[in-house]
Amino acid sequence: MISLSPLKTLQNKEFRNLLTGRFFIVLAFRMLATLLGWWVYQLTKDPFSIGLIGLSEVIPAVSCALYAGHVIDTNEKKRLLLICNYAYVFLIGLLLIPAFYNIELHFSGHQITYFIYAVIFFTGIARAFIGPIVPSMIPKIVDKINLPSAITLNQATFLTSSVCGHAIGGFLIGFFGVKYTLLVIISLIVIASIFFWQLNEQHSQNKKENMKIMESMKEGVDYILKTKEILGALCLDMFAVLFGGAVALIPVFATDILKSGAEGFGLLNAASDIGSMIIIATLAMVPLRKNQGKILLVAVAGFGLCIIGFGLSQYYWLSFFFLVLSGMLDGISVVIRGTIVQLKTPDHIRGRVLSVNSIFIMSSNEMGQFESGLMAKMLGVVRSVVIGGSITVLIALLVGSNNKKLRNMQY
Repeated sequence: MISLSPLKTLQNKEFRNLLTGRFFIVLAFRMLATLLGWWVYQLTKDPFSIGLIGLSEVIPAVSCALYAGHVIDTNEKKRLLLICNYAYVFLIGLLLIPAFYNIELHFSGHQITYFIYAVIFFTGIARAFIGPIVPSMIPKIVDKINLPSAITLNQATFLTSSVCGHAIGGFLIGFFGVKYTLLVIISLIVIASIFFWQLNEQHSQNKKENMKIMESMKEGVDYILKTKEILGALCLDMFAVLFGGAVALIPVFATDILKSGAEGFGLLNAASDIGSMIIIATLAMVPLRKNQGKILLVAVAGFGLCIIGFGLSQYYWLSFFFLVLSGMLDGISVVIRGTIVQLKTPDHIRGRVLSVNSIFIMSSNEMGQFESGLMAKMLGVVRSVVIGGSITVLIALLVGSNNKKLRNMQY
């Protein structure tokens, strides 16, 4: 059942603190992603080097994800959230070394990127834990009747901060350079921690001594495999974004194809998130009432078509339009997928299920970034984006025709 007043959830002070903290930390993460893509490409002039950023993070993140789910389900969540928060402060602080000390005078651009990749590898470990923690805390903070609206507001917060992060990151890089943008990013993560400190503790319902690690991790995987609605939704997310991840190549499009510079890059990089923010803000006020499964499938197929249009476009504002429209369609699918996962998951296993969910998300985003870089190197930038969008459309058709439970899903 959907709450009659989707925004009523914001009256909950603890929920507001959680969302505000998440806003600042996602803002920082998106600014960092924008900075790294631009910085590495300027150092190497190689689109494949952008793909290696995602690979550097996704390998440790995916490797640790199942264990992270076990830890989340057996430990106090607020403490874990703060530990991960400050781990990011330390790790991103390490990037100040090559940014401030002009080590390019002594090392080549490719050698500097090796240090960047190493830092990102360790942030991937922290991400394995921090990714599932916030959504796993939401059902304990809000009433069940308000859970769908809380999920929508959580996604709206995420996308609003993503839009601001991408755009502000691009502008800060253009006007102040890499080093001062990094200082802003670190400051934002510290601000996020102030709001996280104000959350109530959330102790585990599970007893550590009664849960063997391997059996605990297997339980989360088994639950997803037998719940076809969750499995289908996660597969759509993983494969659609894996092959439709044109966003990873925006630095190349902005620099070499559309000739838009750093400022144009920042806006173009935020375009898909602008579309997502618009549609999610709309869904917060006017929730989807029925046929959510069919709408999800149509949205993913439409997303793929938009990626094809972006790849073929030679004009800046037409490319911007396709990315905004792709973001609107992706926003619809994000809300539906997130609601399906939360509503179909019991509390005692939520951390493990959301950790498996994070594997799908990270595999799609970071592996998508690697796939985009690799395909661009092998086939060319434009051709790789068009092929990826075509595969996304095909994936939506295959999942829709083979997963009846997802197709008929309503909540």
